[in-house]
Amino acid sequence: MSGTGGDSAAVWVLADPRAGTAAQALGIAERLGVPFRIVPMEWGPLAALPLPWPGLIGLSAQARAAIVPPWPRLVISAGRRSAPVSRWLRRQGARTVHCMRPGAGAEDFDLLVIGRHDAPEAAPNLLPILGATHRVSPAVLAAAREEWTSLAALPGPRVAVLLGGPVRGEGMEPSAALAIIERALPGAGSLLVTTSRRTGEPAGAALAARLAGVPGVLHRWGAAGPNPYAGFLAHADRVVVTGDSVSMLSEALATAGPVFVAGPPPGAPRHRALIAALEAAGQAVPLARYPEAPPRAPLDESGRVAEVVRARFLG
Repeated sequence: MSGTGGDSAAVWVLADPRAGTAAQALGIAERLGVPFRIVPMEWGPLAALPLPWPGLIGLSAQARAAIVPPWPRLVISAGRRSAPVSRWLRRQGARTVHCMRPGAGAEDFDLLVIGRHDAPEAAPNLLPILGATHRVSPAVLAAAREEWTSLAALPGPRVAVLLGGPVRGEGMEPSAALAIIERALPGAGSLLVTTSRRTGEPAGAALAARLAGVPGVLHRWGAAGPNPYAGFLAHADRVVVTGDSVSMLSEALATAGPVFVAGPPPGAPRHRALIAALEAAGQAVPLARYPEAPPRAPLDESGRVAEVVRARFLG
């Protein structure tokens, strides 16, 4: 899933070094059906400052050197640090689409894509969405279903368990990770469990010990070999996800089965607001209600945003 355009591509994606932030912009670009160029955002020492004006001053010298004409027709960006760069490119004639709150200069963007959980103020250039855009498209899930056919042989129902960890902390308590597993086991034919960077080694080790002999697959963060994350989502009949990651919550909703949320985490008002919005929309239910949940349709906000972008700026 990478850009297919060269330096002269009409669409540029400003890719933040943080994977979850970059995925929001890339998830839109990959659905447009046109070539695009990925422009890595490498930050210099001034990037941490709240820069109120358009410009490239927050970038490293190497990153600035890569931003040269011919200028794009459309720029897609995400995150506060990329916002001044996008605004500068708009002054060179590009149309601009930005995900997440940009900080200063919100009126400078042609389209702002902001989650409803961030309570954005109404504006002519605002497109509110449920959750966040991401790269887990229907095509990605279809490809993963073919790539990970071995998962289809596991007994059903197959329950994917996506574990994050504290938003700011030193890893998930092993007891908390095990409590989620115990909740997901009743009625599950097999478990497809994945940890993340924030889960931590102690929780990962506890999971490995508990899941020994349980049908399914455990993928621990940093393990060798290909990552089965997309395969887990593609083959899951149900998904259990911790409420500490906007990205994982949004990606889980790309599936067709019920989504159960373990959380929300303490001291994270944005995550709490997102989970409340998902529950109100019938897209997720608390883990306490597992395994009962009303039917739901897959949520494809990335596709919806791409349709708006294509019609407004590429038509």
